[in-house]
Amino acid sequence: QVQLVESGGGLVQAGGSLRLSCADSGRTFSSSAMGWFRQAPGKEREFVAAISWGSGSTYYADSVKGRFTISRDNAKNAVYLQMNSLKPEDTAVYYCAARRGAIAYVTLEKYDYWGQGTQVTVSS
Repeated sequence: QVQLVESGGGLVQAGGSLRLSCADSGRTFSSSAMGWFRQAPGKEREFVAAISWGSGSTYYADSVKGRFTISRDNAKNAVYLQMNSLKPEDTAVYYCAARRGAIAYVTLEKYDYWGQGTQVTVSS
């Protein structure tokens, strides 16, 4: 049974930092690319960052490049999103996703499993 569980969301002031974690309690993590997506109220879910299995290649949305860092700890079956210099426009529910494949993609349709999401709110 695949289960992705996000944590680390919360309320932070603009310019602050948060670190999101995603734990995979199933067997998905092995050989799986992982991604983070977010959805703000009234908007579609959008790509934030992704990391491949094996090579560890990373990909970022232009809006977060230079501020966010995705990483993974394969021994712990976990993926992280370090978010620095947060802006009010980063406010959204953040979702962890996994796909049945090693290569990371930036499109949500490529991902097979999703967490329940964690709320990030950035106040101005």
